[in-house]
Amino acid sequence: MDSKFKPYVPPEKEMKELSFKAVSLGVILAMILGSANAYLGLKAGMTVAATFPAAVIAMAVLRVFKGNILEENIARTTASVGEALAAGAIFTIPAFVMSGVWDEFNYWESTLLMLVGGVLGVLLITILRKTLVQDSSLPFPESQACTEIVKAGQGGKSGAKYVVWTLGLGALIEIFKNPNGITLIKDSVKGFWEFGFSKINLLNSKAEVITSIKQKGGMFVESPAASPAFLGVGYIIGYRLSAITFSGGLLGWVFLMPIVLFLMYNNVIDFTHGGSDWITVAKSAYNATVKPIAVGGMLVGAFYTLFKMRKSLIQGIGKGFQDIKGAKENIDVEESRVDKDVPFNYLLIAVGVLFVAMIFVYNLFTHTMGTAILAAVVMIIAAFIFAAVAGYLVGVIGSSSNPISGLTLSTLLIAALLMVAAGMSGNSGVAAALAVASVVCVVAGVSGDMMQDLKIGQMLGGTPWKMEVGELIGVVFASFVLIFPIMLLHEANGLGSDALPAPQAGLMAMISKGIISGEMAWPLVIAGMFFALGLILIEAPSPMLIAVGMYLPFNTTAAIFVGGVIKYIVDKMAEKHSKSEADKEVMNNTGLLLASGLVAGEALVGIILAAFVGAGINLKSVFGIAPDFEGYWILGVLVFVVLGYVLIKYPIKEMLANQTNTIPTEKLK
Repeated sequence: MDSKFKPYVPPEKEMKELSFKAVSLGVILAMILGSANAYLGLKAGMTVAATFPAAVIAMAVLRVFKGNILEENIARTTASVGEALAAGAIFTIPAFVMSGVWDEFNYWESTLLMLVGGVLGVLLITILRKTLVQDSSLPFPESQACTEIVKAGQGGKSGAKYVVWTLGLGALIEIFKNPNGITLIKDSVKGFWEFGFSKINLLNSKAEVITSIKQKGGMFVESPAASPAFLGVGYIIGYRLSAITFSGGLLGWVFLMPIVLFLMYNNVIDFTHGGSDWITVAKSAYNATVKPIAVGGMLVGAFYTLFKMRKSLIQGIGKGFQDIKGAKENIDVEESRVDKDVPFNYLLIAVGVLFVAMIFVYNLFTHTMGTAILAAVVMIIAAFIFAAVAGYLVGVIGSSSNPISGLTLSTLLIAALLMVAAGMSGNSGVAAALAVASVVCVVAGVSGDMMQDLKIGQMLGGTPWKMEVGELIGVVFASFVLIFPIMLLHEANGLGSDALPAPQAGLMAMISKGIISGEMAWPLVIAGMFFALGLILIEAPSPMLIAVGMYLPFNTTAAIFVGGVIKYIVDKMAEKHSKSEADKEVMNNTGLLLASGLVAGEALVGIILAAFVGAGINLKSVFGIAPDFEGYWILGVLVFVVLGYVLIKYPIKEMLANQTNTIPTEKLK
């Protein structure tokens, strides 16, 4: 360790750390935050880092039980791994169902893939820890920010109340908004605007409207979804990224769809067989034409993201191999408490055992031992490379920007091509390719998140091997639980539907099936690839995000954009009223906690309501509401007003309180 570096808790100070209360709290939070991110990823195609809310909740809860800062560190570390595990799982495991390989989710195979990927991610990043955390060229921006929040929390200002009460607010709104709930709030208004401008229909149309569409053509009209989670995501990622995502929605629904409908008008194509009303017809047309274009865009966008990071990727891989050599050479050196990892020889034995075990697991998918060995070799090589890459990128840009989908897509393409070369075809080949990609995706997610946690631990003075054990415990418990929310959401909404689009999993399913079974809509996919190439040539920001925006429902991207606009307003007000960088930091941290609570509140209630559907409980009938009642749209407008007020008022209020130092944070109302 750099002799100039001094952790918050000195190395010579011994404190309770890997305690039962810290690990138990971490495991519970890992399951909750992991489930919330599974919901968000399947609904919105993106996840949010759980490190910040996990840190705040851990501080608040353990303060009641007289926990110390290092116990809080263990609880946060164990908790945040649930989000990372979920992020890896939702990009790939739902693809088994979406590709038709599974009719329904296979619990044990899904759990095994998550478990192996999670444990392997912890083991591999442990090997890489010393090199990465001691690299002074890596800024670790999110780790620095979280460390400051934890330090500030030692003075009694955790901000946990904001997470808790916005979690309750998001949960309450979702109960009255979700189609599986009481449904008094109409979350968005759909309609069709005829090209002749003779009529604007904002209600569900009858079958006769199809004839009108074919006579005149038209444009899809839909309001943003009144969703606490989507607004929270938009607020967290900010105006710029939310605007880029929304631009994809505009391109897909407002530019390409009118062209499709115009072709319908001229009888060039016909999607009217897809349903009896215009909404069903529009979805059928969009799924058949625009979504494959978006898939091509995502494909090129993912590789372009990796290409832009090529120097960092190469450095990350190089550092990984260097650190293996360094770990071998220093295996017997006596180390300080804050430098001790799980012993290197134990790590190598565990990795070897996992490799052998995965051969037998992959044999369940391929039914051929030779192909299973090939799949395991591809998996272990890709897992190590991308663990190094993910850890390094987190040090540069933070875990929120970790390009997991791009790394996974690279692995999927390699695995799929190797399966074809090995003579695999049909569902077995698709399953083998997806199984390799699933493990690597989880490895990349867990490695990046854990690297961020280990850097926070280094700055706080935590003991590395205890954090690594905490991560392993969190991975094991979360792996056996996180498939349940995915299964419940699928049973209640259906993967690939507007309610549960699962864009990354849809991409993985289409690519794997297309390569191995030859069922991809290649002309449209290639058109999307050239579209993304055009965006790259004009230096458009993030072609990947634009393509994801095209894939998602319009009301989703529009709601995310509204959240970004709210953050833009807050930033402008902060520029006007802030007096220091500390003021802006207080404002940003408060807003982050508020938005995180909204995301978690909607997500958790959404999963609970999905469980009600699975249990045959209909809340509408319980409360005497007509089954076809869709709610009041004016209440949806009110949701935006309330959430906008909350997300603007309280960050600014905390910032002003910080300036005067006369209004304690805990007294704010």
